Amino acid sequence: MVETVKYEVLRKLNQVEIRRYPRIVLAKVGNYETDSFGLLFRFISGDNKAKEKVKMTAPVVSQDASQEIKMTSPVLSEFSNEGYMAFVMPSEFNLETTPEPSEDRVKIEELPARVVAVLRFSGGWSEKHFEAKTKELLDELAKAKIKTRGNVFTMLYNPPFIPGFLRRNEVAIEIEESQ
Repeated sequence: MVETVKYEVLRKLNQVEIRRYPRIVLAKVGNYETDSFGLLFRFISGDNKAKEKVKMTAPVVSQDASQEIKMTSPVLSEFSNEGYMAFVMPSEFNLETTPEPSEDRVKIEELPARVVAVLRFSGGWSEKHFEAKTKELLDELAKAKIKTRGNVFTMLYNPPFIPGFLRRNEVAIEIEESQ
């Protein structure tokens, strides 16, 4: 069974959950790479300087630079302007214990604990579906007068061979923690 990032649901706004996530470590590749998933998969399969295999976790996190929204504060990722794909490292890893990538296109980054608004949905993945769910998420946050930070990102929990109606997908955005 695949480890899933743990979080605490703080409250709900209709279909949107406000969640507190712990500190997480990501292995990231910019979306400009033609084989982002392959680079990350090879990294966790032992293509790193320690030759260490790393367990797969869920979700796979990505941000498409073409789906950028107006910035309201600095974004933590060096890939924020170009998009990225990232694998979350298992919870026992930190910056010091995560294997060093042998491929320089794979970057290791630590995200601090943060509060995120998330809209969960099932189905196959498409730009049209993403845009509709992003609008739904942002509209709900605007109605509640909740300020966002950074860009919308996606979290995908299932491999591509799982039928769309069984897939767990999420669109999410960091929010101001004081809300």
